[in-house]
Amino acid sequence: MAWTLTDDLDGFLARAGGFLRADPVANTVPLTVTESMRVQGPGLFGEALLGWWTEGGRVAGACLWTGAHPPMLSAMPEAAAAELAETLAGRGAAVSGINGAPEAAEAFADAWTKRTGAASTVAMRQRLYRLGRLDAPAPPPEGAARVAGGADRGLAMEWFTAFYADAGEPRRANPGLVDGRIAAGGVVFWEVGARPVAMAGRTEVVAGMARVAPVYTPPEHRRRGYGAAVTAAVTQGALDAGAEHVVLFTDLANPTSNGIYRRLGYRPVEDRVVLGFAPPPGGRLT
Repeated sequence: MAWTLTDDLDGFLARAGGFLRADPVANTVPLTVTESMRVQGPGLFGEALLGWWTEGGRVAGACLWTGAHPPMLSAMPEAAAAELAETLAGRGAAVSGINGAPEAAEAFADAWTKRTGAASTVAMRQRLYRLGRLDAPAPPPEGAARVAGGADRGLAMEWFTAFYADAGEPRRANPGLVDGRIAAGGVVFWEVGARPVAMAGRTEVVAGMARVAPVYTPPEHRRRGYGAAVTAAVTQGALDAGAEHVVLFTDLANPTSNGIYRRLGYRPVEDRVVLGFAPPPGGRLT
């Protein structure tokens, strides 16, 4: 039982791709992120560290660590998560947090704290939803959906960035990611009188699955049903593109969005937790 860590995307997909594709819903993020890297280039999200854990000669866990995001864990035994923490600490990695199912994330955090002295705190609790049957708002709000084109790049960049800020992640939108989404028809605006009032994006279909992200409505246009309408439109676009599974994540601290997605036909699959690591007293992270 051991971890293999690499920055070789092709090698990772050759070894761990089958494991990820066996459960495309739960593994939506590593599948869609690595597909974007494969299509647009391995440097799309900055530096990346990919890994898989084997047990009895079979892959039984995987991790994805790109850019400034914390490492993301697939389903895996708690022992594998703890071993990954030990392995990364041994490499001197500067791990600021961990993202995964509560049991695995907590096992990683316990091992990381014992090794480095850095205490963990809950940064966000998330819920993964999968579409059952789409139930679009009826009647819909004023306006109509429109797929974004190249001329919409500036606004899409602005609204992706605003979405991250609302989610507590003050960072600029990734230009390559936005360009890829637009080129694939994966950004949709809701317009009223030719004026965009809400936006939703989606990934391309991978292993029969697509993920809706992000969904953003500027503050001045909220509480009018535009977010629900544009989410329904982008969801229908994913279905039309051949997705068997359409998924999305919510922040469990936001009851409004969770209620909207349930009304659209999304059903809970599992919960995730993002843990952050604080520097030990009088010290700093490894």
